[in-house]
Amino acid sequence: MSDANTSGSGTGTDHDHDHEHHGGPGYVSPQAAIEEGGREELAYVMSLYTGTDIDEPDFVAVVDLDPDSETYCEIIDRVEMPNRGDELHHFGWNACSSSCHVEGLERRHLIVPGQRSSRIHVIDTKDRRNPELVEVIEPEDVFEYDLSAPHTVHCVPDGQILISMLGDVDGELPGGFLELNDEFEIEGRWEPPGEIEMNYDYWYQPRQNVMVSTEWAAPKTYYPGFDLEDVEAGNYGQQIHFWDWEHGTVEQTIDLGEEGQIPLEVRFLHTPESTHGFVGTALSSNMFHFWYDSDAGEYRAEKVIDFEAREHPDWDMPVPGLTTDILISMDDRYLFGSNWLHGELWMYDISDPANPRRADSLSVGGHFGEIQEVQGRELSAGPQMLQLSLDGERLYWTTSLFSTWDEQFYPEEGERGSVMLKADVDPRNGTLELDEDFLVDWGECPAGPARAHEIRWPDGDCTSDVWQ
Repeated sequence: MSDANTSGSGTGTDHDHDHEHHGGPGYVSPQAAIEEGGREELAYVMSLYTGTDIDEPDFVAVVDLDPDSETYCEIIDRVEMPNRGDELHHFGWNACSSSCHVEGLERRHLIVPGQRSSRIHVIDTKDRRNPELVEVIEPEDVFEYDLSAPHTVHCVPDGQILISMLGDVDGELPGGFLELNDEFEIEGRWEPPGEIEMNYDYWYQPRQNVMVSTEWAAPKTYYPGFDLEDVEAGNYGQQIHFWDWEHGTVEQTIDLGEEGQIPLEVRFLHTPESTHGFVGTALSSNMFHFWYDSDAGEYRAEKVIDFEAREHPDWDMPVPGLTTDILISMDDRYLFGSNWLHGELWMYDISDPANPRRADSLSVGGHFGEIQEVQGRELSAGPQMLQLSLDGERLYWTTSLFSTWDEQFYPEEGERGSVMLKADVDPRNGTLELDEDFLVDWGECPAGPARAHEIRWPDGDCTSDVWQ
């Protein structure tokens, strides 16, 4: 196996690594993020009414995380979308640490896509506690590029924004990538059409001239909900793709096979010298480690963690863990993840990426969780979207996956609303402990219960910051 300093592309591409002149957004290094980031005091959280009985637009919630504040654990502001039915899902920043050398660029605008509408919203967070919607890209403008269903948003060095798109204009395959410029105007497709069929999440390592992307399915396949027959028909993905970052072309595809069905969230280690990373496969509920093998001149992938399905009296088949989200601590020491159906939050030591060592886990919510209520609030679903403090000492999560999938597996989620919970992490000893004093309840929203999904910090986080 290659070590972490081996180039991922073999191209010898020369990047400027001198970031001593730090006039742009973010941090000069992952270690600087840990040391300089400070404790998170606010969170922006995707919040949904799509798929519920409440006829209101989705919104971005501003949550107070300052334990010294009078409004701690409360939603203190809501940025409502102008239309109903967007299904806000994942979102990202206009700029991050990959542009820390770009003078004058700010991490200030959130790019907020609607998964079902293909509408793209821009929110200005200059006033962090009271952000405002400043621009909307309408679906018709997106459809001109034969793309739909925006998903992952990453800033690209020098101010561009790249969005993975999961379908074509009709909600079928293939998907692709849409690029915005620093004025939030559509530049066009990032890749030549036809490079991939299915798309979902992606992560890039510019110093290695590589990007990796994963697969879900065509929007028309997953929009109605999950159907096992679609898996048997091959309508869900099981491949990961390695791209030439500079040219936007696929250089290698790895088929993960039956043990790698529905690869969703993917992460490289934060250090820009590394070619190591992890991808979680939802249906198979396995974790794969991937790395660049310099001797072979290509990437390799190997299953390193296996979460076994469990018997449940109300199911006519063993229940998979459904590993839906993962993240890596900023120091590249720990891998965290959520098994949404089992109700498990887990933590692995990845000091040796090829041999992860289980550190700790919490059994909370879901169909098997030992803890089924917090502060008297009954939990309606298992842990899903995760976010970690920059110092690695606080892990937060929400409980909604996707509206139709929520309705199938946790119908109470739409009736009661989601929650946001927190665990205290001891990185030195590798332990998790539920903070029973922390609860943010989307069941108490003024218009009625809402679902909560992805989480972002105003000053960057473990799932949006990339370094050159």
